[in-house]
Amino acid sequence: MESRLALEMVRITEAAAIESARLMGRGDRHEADRAATESMRATMDDVEMSGTIVIGEGERDEAPMLFIGEQVGQRLPGQPEVDIAVDPLEGTNLVAMGQANAITVLAASERGGLLHAPDTYFEKLCVGPISAGHVDLNLPPAENVHRIADSLRRKPTDITIVILDRPRHEALIAEVRGTGARIKLISDGDLSAAISCAVSGTGVHAVMGIGGAPEGVITAAALRCLGGEIQARFRFRNDEERARAARMGHTDEGRVYRTADLAPGENLVFSATGVTEGDLLHGVRFFGGGARTHSLVMSYQTKQVRFVDTVHMFDRDKPPAVRL
Repeated sequence: MESRLALEMVRITEAAAIESARLMGRGDRHEADRAATESMRATMDDVEMSGTIVIGEGERDEAPMLFIGEQVGQRLPGQPEVDIAVDPLEGTNLVAMGQANAITVLAASERGGLLHAPDTYFEKLCVGPISAGHVDLNLPPAENVHRIADSLRRKPTDITIVILDRPRHEALIAEVRGTGARIKLISDGDLSAAISCAVSGTGVHAVMGIGGAPEGVITAAALRCLGGEIQARFRFRNDEERARAARMGHTDEGRVYRTADLAPGENLVFSATGVTEGDLLHGVRFFGGGARTHSLVMSYQTKQVRFVDTVHMFDRDKPPAVRL
């Protein structure tokens, strides 16, 4: 299933990236998200699968499409049953403001291969393959910084930790700074940053802090393919979120979820396409009659990681314009 679906998944994220990139810098994050969502949903219907959205844009009454439980794909007899987690546009504000590191993302697996997470927050700790197994979310952040540095055979001053720039992270930022580690504060896009920490040469060594739980599941799929690690636990904002989580079977607020808890599937596929220029992926580049996209697609079973550079020729079959 993985090999056949991998390039179909990248076709979906490419389509969403192109449509949302047309709205870069326009100041309308809702319209950018709508464009990505509609394009992603339409492209899914061409894929030979019987898909179910398990992480998406929200519940049926909150989202017109890509809602949790929605059936997607051709859904013909004999086609594989696939669970899908999507973030049609991670970084809606980034696109609206023309800033870096916006991506379109999805993860897919066999039925039951992705955790059903409510739309709340996770406290997260993400590291790359070398530091995997050396960190513990139950330890103070400063101790984890030293463990990451030791695993990389570096000093804390030689590693970079990505943290979302939010008031809730003031204490975390102060503690990490106390170790001497470098910090990269980002306005949005901790999923993209988490992938970067598992790819050599990006200059990112870990992601710490509180961010979206659904994005944490998608991150787990990517890091499992790359050999990295995510540890996470729920951080509920109110009793309504706590009740929603309980209905999904998540009742232990102290539990630390590991990479394989969040993405246990054996047929994992992950795809991301750059929308705006980023640390890991180039953004969509338009030219007369087409566009060029840059994507990352990974398969867990086949142990393959591909960077896909695609030229989309929109006007290939149109006659050339007459020049006067």
